[in-house]
Amino acid sequence: MNLFDIAVWVSLLAYFLYKLVRSVRIIPPRVAAIVERLGKYHKTLLSGFHVVIPFIDKITFIQDLKEEAIPVPPQDCFTHDNVRVEVDGIIYMMVTDPVLASYGVTDYRQASIQLAQTTIRSVMGTLDLDRTFEEREMINHKVVGVLAEVGQTWGIQVLRYEIKNIVPPVSVKNAMERQMTAERERRALIARSEGEMQANINNSEGLKAEMINKSEGEKQRRINEAEGRAREIEALAEATAHAIETVAEAVRAPGGSQAMALRLTESYLNKLTGVARSDATVILPTDLTRLDEQLAALGLRTNKAE
Repeated sequence: MNLFDIAVWVSLLAYFLYKLVRSVRIIPPRVAAIVERLGKYHKTLLSGFHVVIPFIDKITFIQDLKEEAIPVPPQDCFTHDNVRVEVDGIIYMMVTDPVLASYGVTDYRQASIQLAQTTIRSVMGTLDLDRTFEEREMINHKVVGVLAEVGQTWGIQVLRYEIKNIVPPVSVKNAMERQMTAERERRALIARSEGEMQANINNSEGLKAEMINKSEGEKQRRINEAEGRAREIEALAEATAHAIETVAEAVRAPGGSQAMALRLTESYLNKLTGVARSDATVILPTDLTRLDEQLAALGLRTNKAE
């Protein structure tokens, strides 16, 4: 046996040992290995220790069953108002059926990215530029819904999709910034005018309340004065009536008429003294105590009862 034959046999032995060693597999958790036997799907190996038949069984696919984040590259989209924007995002998905993920689609990651991009382009074409920033959640749900329709065929489950950035052109971005500045200034003016209006309303309400309080106070003052005058008049009337009753009782008493005549005479003299001029001549009767008789004689008193 020459050196060449020995090298061939050593190579075959090494290859056989390699295949024998490769037939022993330890699968980590959350990983699935697809085994083909003679070119046909045979079984799926989950986490643990496994032995396959060398030269007959072959592990063709190893699928990671953990959730993974797949970035969606930026792409140009046109909005409904013909503005070009650049959109990118992230798909969060996991393999639920390793057999379908291996045989149902060539590359489920690339297929998911392409489907997400086409869905984003179609959705962005229905929205105006201003609404694209407001409808992020709607776009995310739309992409997840489209991917969920093919998820059963591809053996995957799309958990969520998130848009990372929506980047408009620089000119549009500057215009939007100017628009937002104008909008903020408009809101500031409205807020300031509303504040001034409320201040004027408060001032007028305060003046109104002040005038009402003053008028109520004036009204109450007049009412109190009127009530005071009425009570004063009532008291004077009661006092006068009491005085008249007292005088009447005094006149009816014995000697009361003479005392009353004397009192009237005294009052008469006091009045004459007060109204007479210094050069005036005053004529007095000889007997002031008989003033009634003298008046009757002159015809000034015709009836005593009067």
